[in-house]
Amino acid sequence: MTAPTVAERLRSSTRAWHDGLEATRFATAMTVGTLPLDRYVGQLSAYRAVLEALEDELSRATSPTVGSVWSSDLGKLPLVERDLKYFADAGCTPAALAAAEATAFAQEIRSAAAADPQGLLGYLYVMEGSTLGGLILRRYVAEAYRLTSADGVAYYGSGDRERWACFTARMNRAVTEPGAQDRVIAAAGQAYRHTAAIAGALSAGLPPGP
Repeated sequence: MTAPTVAERLRSSTRAWHDGLEATRFATAMTVGTLPLDRYVGQLSAYRAVLEALEDELSRATSPTVGSVWSSDLGKLPLVERDLKYFADAGCTPAALAAAEATAFAQEIRSAAAADPQGLLGYLYVMEGSTLGGLILRRYVAEAYRLTSADGVAYYGSGDRERWACFTARMNRAVTEPGAQDRVIAAAGQAYRHTAAIAGALSAGLPPGP
């Protein structure tokens, strides 16, 4: 029997986290178009702090395994910053509800990079996956906030199946040793824990979903 790939193991081991995130009040409000704009921009602001730390550490990592997966074409920080600038110019201040959770996530990434650089790929897996349903998420956001161009939806418009397939293929080629896979999976679990904390903070005070 062929051993499962790291992408297969990641998908199965994080399924419960993924489903839990989709059930948060934040996610539900986003998909039905009732999420307050400052909460949406608050998530972008939180993710900016996370992506700044993650992409910086990935770019500086000397691990050949990391280098064979990470490349600048995977970078999402410029997209988040583009969205944030658009909303700042429009006078929207992001909700700061998740600032502490974002800082904790970024600090963990910095610490993980020093202790086990390969674990960065677990964090990258989760953040790359956050836009996998990009076209659907972009539609929800654009309709909710009446956005008629790429302005404000650059981050959520960046994901697609082809991009995801290329990314997971890189992961599968690079991370084959079971012990290395275990470390990447553990890091992905931590990443989901932090993204759930961010979504939870941004859910505060929102009504239950339908």
